[in-house]
Amino acid sequence: MTHAEIVKKVQWKDLRSLSVREMLIENNLTIPWFIISLTLAYSGYYLFALPFSAFFFLTALRQVHNGFHNSLGTNKFLTWLSLFLNSILMVVSIHAVKFNHIRHHKYCLTEEDYEGKSAGMTWYGAILYGPVHIFLIHKITLQLGNKKYRKNVLLELAAISLFVFLAFYFNIHFLIYHIIVMVIGEFLMAFFAVWTVHHHTEDSPEFARTQRGGWKNKITFSMFYHLEHHLFPAVPTIKLPELAKRIDEALPELEKKTTF
Repeated sequence: MTHAEIVKKVQWKDLRSLSVREMLIENNLTIPWFIISLTLAYSGYYLFALPFSAFFFLTALRQVHNGFHNSLGTNKFLTWLSLFLNSILMVVSIHAVKFNHIRHHKYCLTEEDYEGKSAGMTWYGAILYGPVHIFLIHKITLQLGNKKYRKNVLLELAAISLFVFLAFYFNIHFLIYHIIVMVIGEFLMAFFAVWTVHHHTEDSPEFARTQRGGWKNKITFSMFYHLEHHLFPAVPTIKLPELAKRIDEALPELEKKTTF
């Protein structure tokens, strides 16, 4: 069954819109995790801060991912601001990530898909490839992106550099902790955000892996409904559980490879 045939069989267009409550959730999901993680780190409880930092990273990834697809329910400026601020807090140019992610949907797992390079590697190869992945997405955006993309990437890199410089120059220990944890998170992106959801799907790249376990999706904030996302990228993350139900009802025969 082709992508076009699936799109015709599943009712999904109503899922693109967000209520005020849903919009507030998608745009503020990171805040409690960020505050708690920095508060604990400020008090010197770094080990206790780690899981909250991890959840901040995951929810920030969810937020910017929705921003890539204009699914935050906000106007262009607020969506841009969300990407810019998260660039500083996640210590990576989010517009560089966006450029490669949009290409990933267009050229999924082909030579032109630089985001998806780690999908064909072993799991440990994808982990070791992590630093190269982060370097490559910046390089490719600066080489292939239009003037607007390049401007945003350079602006974000300048803001990140200032943030990192101030944290280390003034020895602000809880910000240094945050920066180190975020860099580690970015180095693991080739594994967690690419390999886990795309390995062994080269024959049908549009049919990514997915996750159906209730508790697993709760602790990962629905970020592993990846089959659903690739089939219907305009649907916000908060609506993916409902989309998954509709796909299962309309196409029970559709093969679903599990993420974990």
